Amino acid sequence: MQDEKQDVYTRVTDKIVADLENGVRTWMKPWNSGNTAGRIMRPLRFNGVAYSGINILMLWAESVIKGFTSPTWMTFRQATELNAHVRKGEKGSLVVYANAITRTEENEKGEEEERTIPYLKGYTVFNVEQIDGLPGQYYLKPEVTTTPVERIARAEAFFAATKAEIRYRGNSAYYSIDGDYIQMPAIEAFRDAESFYATLAHESAHWTRHPSRLNRDFGRKSWGDEGYAREELVAELASAFLSADLEITPEVREDHASYIASWLTVLKNDKRAIFSAASHAQKAADYLHGLQSGGEQAAA
Repeated sequence: MQDEKQDVYTRVTDKIVADLENGVRTWMKPWNSGNTAGRIMRPLRFNGVAYSGINILMLWAESVIKGFTSPTWMTFRQATELNAHVRKGEKGSLVVYANAITRTEENEKGEEEERTIPYLKGYTVFNVEQIDGLPGQYYLKPEVTTTPVERIARAEAFFAATKAEIRYRGNSAYYSIDGDYIQMPAIEAFRDAESFYATLAHESAHWTRHPSRLNRDFGRKSWGDEGYAREELVAELASAFLSADLEITPEVREDHASYIASWLTVLKNDKRAIFSAASHAQKAADYLHGLQSGGEQAAA
């Protein structure tokens, strides 16, 4: 189990490191691919439930590489149970499943105690475009969104519902944990409204790290250190996840280009770092969804 766990961490991290070394953020690929077949959304399981965390990044990247436009994925067995079949020669894509087992072991005092051991298991899924014979609904394409005003209105309502203090001034965007507020330039300072909301998503993800919320701390002590890089990576991923949920196009901020080198250092030194960052990003996105009226939650 340990060998498989390490192999999964290594396979995923090596792929993302390769992307970053080419100046490409894996989580931005769907928007950079020129995909106009439909709106960008989270990858979906065969039952319509959205994937979360690291699996979003992995399947987004696979869709771009292999040219898939459908967001839906399933296992070989799930396709068979639907009286369909994966076409001969098609190669599947890796996703992961995290769980834990409980073992009873004897401690130093000779007493039996239960120990929880987390593990990571990889398995293979296929995009529905690799499968023949599925019911018609599986081949429906994401709806093309042609109403940007409506999308922006939804984003406006989403961030207003968080009740975060947002100060509009200056020409830089950041979150102040000491003052517990988000500073944003005026919307007119951005190239378009979607870029404004994508940047606000990034800063709102930082806002969730406050001790009164998710209390996220990577031991950052100064600007640019490893803890800082890890937090920026979490905010980047959370912004990408939220952008998919809110149907907005992420802003590739120029000031984040300098982070790539520090992200590479973190990822190369720790094969689990991208998994941890994706998990924290998912929690940040879920937290912000949970602040919406009616307790709306992001799909897990």
